[in-house]
Amino acid sequence: MYHVIRCPGCLTFTYVDPYQRWKLCHVCGEVIDVTRSVVYLEAEDHRDAETIVCKLADFLEDTGRKDLNDAEKRKLRSEYARWVRSRMA
Repeated sequence: MYHVIRCPGCLTFTYVDPYQRWKLCHVCGEVIDVTRSVVYLEAEDHRDAETIVCKLADFLEDTGRKDLNDAEKRKLRSEYARWVRSRMA
């Protein structure tokens, strides 16, 4: 399981192991306190997490927005859960 989070400094999406306490941002070098970060999604594995990080960054860039609203975060989690269940069937 991996958590998709965001750097508070440069707002770059990244992912961490759920047991990780700190993460160094690969873009701006900020040390991210994982325990204080908003978890956008819990991904099954690092491949899913990497794909989601890329898609979220592309979505925000395409729409010109800075972040997802709460409803979009809930929808993201719901759609991901549905996708994972469909892979297992």
